[in-house]
Amino acid sequence: MAFIPRIHAFEWEDQSWFPSFLRDCMTDFLEFIARIAKMYKTLPEELNTLLHDTEKSDILDLGSGAGGPWNAVLPELASINPKVRVTLSDYYPNLKAFKKLESKHGEYLNYISEPIDARNVAQNARALRTQFLSLHHFKPQGCIEIFKNAVANNAPIVIVEGQSRNLPSTIGMLLSPINVLLMTPFIRPFRWDRLLFTYLIPILPILILWDGIISVLRTYDEGELLRMAKAADQDSQFKWTFNKLKGTPVTIFVGTPKS
Repeated sequence: MAFIPRIHAFEWEDQSWFPSFLRDCMTDFLEFIARIAKMYKTLPEELNTLLHDTEKSDILDLGSGAGGPWNAVLPELASINPKVRVTLSDYYPNLKAFKKLESKHGEYLNYISEPIDARNVAQNARALRTQFLSLHHFKPQGCIEIFKNAVANNAPIVIVEGQSRNLPSTIGMLLSPINVLLMTPFIRPFRWDRLLFTYLIPILPILILWDGIISVLRTYDEGELLRMAKAADQDSQFKWTFNKLKGTPVTIFVGTPKS
């Protein structure tokens, strides 16, 4: 149970009018931090087990941002499961990041250029679905719709969050501007606008700080996730489980068909 009440406040990234170049810089930063922190080091084994148990080889990644964990996770996952194929998607696709990942991992990865709404999936509808650091962008009814759509398509779903609604995660987000200032020169692909809006006009550290704190306040705890899953799966067609990846702050919420 979280000790901080959930507050669905304003996040910059969610706004349709928000400049795409700023959104892309923010998602690039999140992908970079997750990769160097090795947040998902045990995830390939978890995903491989799920693919085996659900007899799937295709993964549809929803809300992919700048590619989520795949640059680090996919090589190891493919080494133990050569049949895996990952498709990236987002409501606001970061096509530069998607193309970069495809150029590196094209044998195992592709992407959808058009906006994909996680609440109403049509393409690759029966694939195993993943969502990294994105479920908290949806209000409870939106989450129920995401789960309901997965159940309706008999599609296993994996929800991953890198923070919890607690004090340690809040403190971590308060320190994010320091990380932005230190890490920006190492983020690739290199972008002049990233440097401009980090150092000369320091908008990005402020935006990332704000959205980071709001992300913590928006994150669902185990009880809330289970209640929303129950509302979406009233006939109990799926098994729903909540766990934490060993040695990390990462939580994983999984729904799999019972038959």
